[in-house]
Amino acid sequence: MTRVTKDIVDLYCDSDATALSGHIASGAISASEAVEAAISVIESFDRRLNAVVIRSFAEARDSAARGADKGHFSGVPFLLKNIGSMCRGMPLTAGYGYLGDFVCDYDSEMVSRIKRAGFVIIGRSNVPEGGWSLGTEPRHYGPTLNPWNPAVTPGGSSGGAAAAVAARMTPMAEASDGAGSIRAPASCCGLVGLKPSRGRITYGPADVDLWFGSISTFCVSRTIRDSAAFLDVTAGGLSGDPYTIQQPDRTWLSLLDNRPRKLRIGFDLDAPWGAALAPEVKQAVVSTATLLRELGHRVEPYSLKTDIEAAWWTYNDICATEMAAEFDRLAPVVGRPVEQSDLAPFNWSQLQYGRTLSAVQYAHSITAVRKAGQQICQELDGFDVFLSPTLTQPARPLGYWSMEEGDRGRYLSLWQDGAFLFAFNIAGLPAMSVPAIQGTNGVPIGVQIVARYGDEATLLQIGRELEQTRQWNKRPSAFVDTPFF
Repeated sequence: MTRVTKDIVDLYCDSDATALSGHIASGAISASEAVEAAISVIESFDRRLNAVVIRSFAEARDSAARGADKGHFSGVPFLLKNIGSMCRGMPLTAGYGYLGDFVCDYDSEMVSRIKRAGFVIIGRSNVPEGGWSLGTEPRHYGPTLNPWNPAVTPGGSSGGAAAAVAARMTPMAEASDGAGSIRAPASCCGLVGLKPSRGRITYGPADVDLWFGSISTFCVSRTIRDSAAFLDVTAGGLSGDPYTIQQPDRTWLSLLDNRPRKLRIGFDLDAPWGAALAPEVKQAVVSTATLLRELGHRVEPYSLKTDIEAAWWTYNDICATEMAAEFDRLAPVVGRPVEQSDLAPFNWSQLQYGRTLSAVQYAHSITAVRKAGQQICQELDGFDVFLSPTLTQPARPLGYWSMEEGDRGRYLSLWQDGAFLFAFNIAGLPAMSVPAIQGTNGVPIGVQIVARYGDEATLLQIGRELEQTRQWNKRPSAFVDTPFF
């Protein structure tokens, strides 16, 4: 086993993924040393954070010793999310005890691309049971804590990924988003969280479509350049995919060198439903709008008019129906149907509700959600970029998002915090959370920037402008300063 020194661990923790791959290429650190540094940080911090619930350290050591693929991220340790991504020979439970014995028998195309980029997969990050939560507190694995303040949530459903990256366990990690599950934890943990445009990354080879293009798989990272480079190595479709989207003629990483032209930017200070924006959240949006104006952009207020609340309830009719179908597909894999004792109370209530809906009701729900998404796109056609809160309230205390709540309606009403999130899943627009301010509880508060369909380049360029001014990567969480040597 390769032994690592404090200097190597410090270099590992101080580097984003692009810098780390450069250090590995130059010989300043070997891939095996990078993996051992990652394992050291995980073993030191994760007893408290509980971010990494499936570990593949032996496989990672073997992979690093053999030599990773020679891509942009060659030798960089990486965490997959414990939901969705198939990785041959690796367990995948989606947070369910029901799937405790499941092992993947193939690689999804996304995972194949991650491997070809040179990443060394060292495990899977924690998720809420089934992923339908803005917190990360599965009964099967226990809650993940926020490395900035362990009394509050790291967000969800990619909360384990965000906590791990914020605590420097890995410089970036896989995340996915069907209603804000990349962007909410990015906000709560002070990271960059991009949800790409509908169809930007294939669901293949086994899946063709997920929730009509409303789900995106991507990553959380500490820097804009890492997110741009990750888009370069994962974007693209497969033959027969239902959505086609034009690729740029240059890499997204190289496009960061272009300063965005003077843009028309709308910003929203009105919560689409429920409680008004918390004062700190409003401050985050206002300060960002002011900064963008100082950077030379035309910035003006605009409030979304689409009925977001109605769209949320209709969207959950689709989600509940899809959940019922998914458990029907899982029963022969597991060897028995799912039972009430297998699921948290909310998930059981959502499943039972989904089984009551007819095909006609499902069709009406699809039409209504698609129409709401179209209206959102049409509303924002006049803007190059739209700025909103990521979450309407600061990070909630642990337990707020507990899926032990069995009242489906009560639990889903809590999602008013994420009203600005799922709106862009159903619209299919690229949306990204970036850090804005530090809340009074010590936890970051992010803002969301949204661009036109297919225009991740402008989104990343604006993000780069904000990053260069705010330098959020230089503000590590408290856990990073904890000595472990």
